[in-house]
Amino acid sequence: MSLEFTLSSPEPSTTAAEDKVHDVVIIGSGPAGFAAALYTSRAHLDTIVITGHELGGQVAATWEVDNYPGFPDGVTGPELVEKMQKHAERFGARFEMDQITAIDLSKRPFTLTGNVGTYAAKAVIVATGASPRKLNVPGEKELTGRGVSYCATCDGYFFQDKEIAVVGGGDSALEEALFLTRYAQVTIIHRRDELRAGPTMQKRARENEKIRFVWDSVVEEIIGDTAVRAVRLRNVKTGELSDLTVDGAFIVIGHPPNTQLFAGQLEMDQRGYLETDRRMRSNVQGVWVAGEAGDPDFRQVITSAGMGAAAAIEAQRWLAGQE
Repeated sequence: MSLEFTLSSPEPSTTAAEDKVHDVVIIGSGPAGFAAALYTSRAHLDTIVITGHELGGQVAATWEVDNYPGFPDGVTGPELVEKMQKHAERFGARFEMDQITAIDLSKRPFTLTGNVGTYAAKAVIVATGASPRKLNVPGEKELTGRGVSYCATCDGYFFQDKEIAVVGGGDSALEEALFLTRYAQVTIIHRRDELRAGPTMQKRARENEKIRFVWDSVVEEIIGDTAVRAVRLRNVKTGELSDLTVDGAFIVIGHPPNTQLFAGQLEMDQRGYLETDRRMRSNVQGVWVAGEAGDPDFRQVITSAGMGAAAAIEAQRWLAGQE
């Protein structure tokens, strides 16, 4: 996104105690947050990362990351998270296990209120990410990273010559299904008897010999022990149950950004993604956005990390100018 908008400038405030004002507070501990923390702490800025409920974000639940440079044999998500955290901590970044519940961006220093503590910041980097919608059926959580996935670009390579189910019927679901045909046979499971995707995407999917459809069906359970073996389907019209043998299940029913906290303060599009210019700046001076909170298009570990680095560089330059 490259947008033109006027940056608003919050009024200075003296309400926060100066000895508690951090140079940079980063909200979120996924790849964007880790990369931002590395860059700001290396610049000798007092940096604190508010991790949220899950350290590492979505990548922490990924069994294997095979497309991040520097790991030719791949790396597990938890291992990558641990390395990123240690790298940032080496230069002085601090991590707080807290969840921000309120934020005031109307005046500086900015005030962030969490379940555990309250934080004041000269600059804020928003790296709250996005969360894929879940089916919330038995087996989904247990088999995530072991055949259950929410990202074809991330995990499709691991399903060479396999059978895959894609759950969903919108443009994103069909786009993921088409991508997965590079590696596997794909069955699209949709709760209705017609797709929600646009005509062009539908035509491409229907004409692809490696895609078939199961209509009027929902997933009741994902079956497997150490890996996905099948999905149990229920026909919404007849109530009939059946098992579809597959090696993987890709859930593509939405991917909303975690941005509700900023409603009314930061500009966002109709889908809830925070809007920035090409330098990761939000509409509020002193606030930058990195990673999936502002990225509806790529949603990769490497792109989120790059955005985090860019936001941190911009924050460093802006703080230097303020001084």
